[in-house]
Amino acid sequence: MLELRPICEHCAKALPPASLEAMICSFECTFCRTFVDEVLGNVCPRCGGGFCPRPVRPATDWNRGLSTTQYPPGDQPLHRPVDAERHRVFSRLLKGVAPQER
Repeated sequence: MLELRPICEHCAKALPPASLEAMICSFECTFCRTFVDEVLGNVCPRCGGGFCPRPVRPATDWNRGLSTTQYPPGDQPLHRPVDAERHRVFSRLLKGVAPQER
């Protein structure tokens, strides 16, 4: 189950469970859409994979308790700012490769 981390790991922007700005990699590194698009270039600074929009977990219990009430989002902020220069070097080869081919 996704943690639904509460902030962008770089800029600490709030990313509540219903945020459409939250982007995650397959290891659930979580960043705001602006940072993914403008700085990371869709390359995760940790695993090198791509990002996709984080799914929204319903706040309302529509079916069998599957909501943020029964499964609350993470509340532990993970603030790990990315070194832009180091990422530029790391991602140089990966930016031209589609995420599904990395």
